[in-house]
Amino acid sequence: VRDGIDQLTSRASTPEVAEAMIREMAWYDAYLDKGRVDRSANTTPGNKKGGLSNIVEKAMGSIVKSGSSPISGVISPGEKLTQKGLIYAATPASDFICGTLQLAAGMNLHVFTTGRGTPYGLAEVPVIKVATRADLARRWHDLMDINAGTIATGEKTIADVGWEMFQLMLDVASGRRKTWAEHWKLHNALVLFNPAPVT
Repeated sequence: VRDGIDQLTSRASTPEVAEAMIREMAWYDAYLDKGRVDRSANTTPGNKKGGLSNIVEKAMGSIVKSGSSPISGVISPGEKLTQKGLIYAATPASDFICGTLQLAAGMNLHVFTTGRGTPYGLAEVPVIKVATRADLARRWHDLMDINAGTIATGEKTIADVGWEMFQLMLDVASGRRKTWAEHWKLHNALVLFNPAPVT
């Protein structure tokens, strides 16, 4: 979200939270600079095929998915979550590293949106996969847990899908239901930062 950090700092609940976001972003920029990483390479071939032309568009998509609630805190990579509310977790964009670091912070349920499909999954916590395209949800009906593409097709409203997602989150968190990834045991390895910086 580096290229849209101002969109997030304006939602900070206190000036200290905004400063912490900027501080985390500065640390991450220094980490990437030290490894001479080309941040523009972050958009993957799949991102580009799906319509994203640059890293700024990808950042804006991430920011939009965070909603509009005030951001009440910031955690560094691997730091334990200690407060309630919408928390900014400073992690790389890589699904695998981001998920591992959120797990280390104390995440116990992950809702993961995808428009193109992904092999991402964690053995340690349930990952609810939300397809943003109806054709993906139909094609991967036994891998996607929620079909949010029905919003774009007009079959359901945002509220309908939101309630469906909320109920599924409660059911999965309580152990009443398994995600497809849990059912099929589709999990990737835990991935941490390494000396070669990753965007």
